[in-house]
Amino acid sequence: MWIFYAVGSAVFAGVTSILAKCGIRRTDSAVATAIRTVVVLVFSWIMVFLAGSWPGIRQIEGKTLLFLVLSGLATGASWLCYFKALQDGDINQVVPIDKSSTVLTILMAFIFLHEGISLLKGIGVVLIAAGTYLMIERKKAQNDPVNPAKKSWLLYAAGSAVFASLTSILAKVGITGVESNLGTAIRTGVVLVMAWLMVPATGKWQEVKKVRGKELGFICMSGLATGASWICYYKALQEGPASIVVPIDKLSILVTVAFSRIVFHEKLSKRSAAGLAGIVAGTLIMIAA
Repeated sequence: MWIFYAVGSAVFAGVTSILAKCGIRRTDSAVATAIRTVVVLVFSWIMVFLAGSWPGIRQIEGKTLLFLVLSGLATGASWLCYFKALQDGDINQVVPIDKSSTVLTILMAFIFLHEGISLLKGIGVVLIAAGTYLMIERKKAQNDPVNPAKKSWLLYAAGSAVFASLTSILAKVGITGVESNLGTAIRTGVVLVMAWLMVPATGKWQEVKKVRGKELGFICMSGLATGASWICYYKALQEGPASIVVPIDKLSILVTVAFSRIVFHEKLSKRSAAGLAGIVAGTLIMIAA
């Protein structure tokens, strides 16, 4: 059953990227992150009450709560980096780098969670890493005809991948013995506080009033998609191994690439297409392993 939830997470995550890109064309990325986190938080707590899991908050141990908070902080950092990168670069630039967190997560799961790496898993890791490199390499060599100064997206995308890896490992530890909806809601609260602290800290408070109605709609829909993705993801992570759940979740790149072609007319070169095939093949091998 956890595979079903992992696939659902991938689909909703792919839709999230497209909706978010539509919502940050003019809106500052930090402001957009803060707004969409409100939507995710409301969605998360609605699911907690629908599932009847809210009384479980009294049974959460201190250590578990600590890891949920740390996971929330890592998620907040990943989001801020991701949507800043998404604002400055195109989707097919940012997403492959963000998805490279799969390799980092597998290595961390091996080191900290003692999840084994078989020969097939090893082959899958190599294919994912090689595929990610092919997609990144093409974009690194490509000049930005619109604004050559906007090259910081690469650093932000890399930061997003690192923090996303930490999020998965910390969450895997933190949700042990905690109902997945409740765990998601708690860590979303941490992300909300962090996101809104970043708005005045970066001097973007006035930008909140400038958000246009259409972009606000896309940001809110992105938040709903994120909430659905999270609930599926952490339910899968609670029941399945992190080294397999995370790669399945990263197949959201297929959804993102497909919609970026339809919505933003972003095309893949043969090199990038080969890289995408490598990522998918590596993921499927790991699932089979």
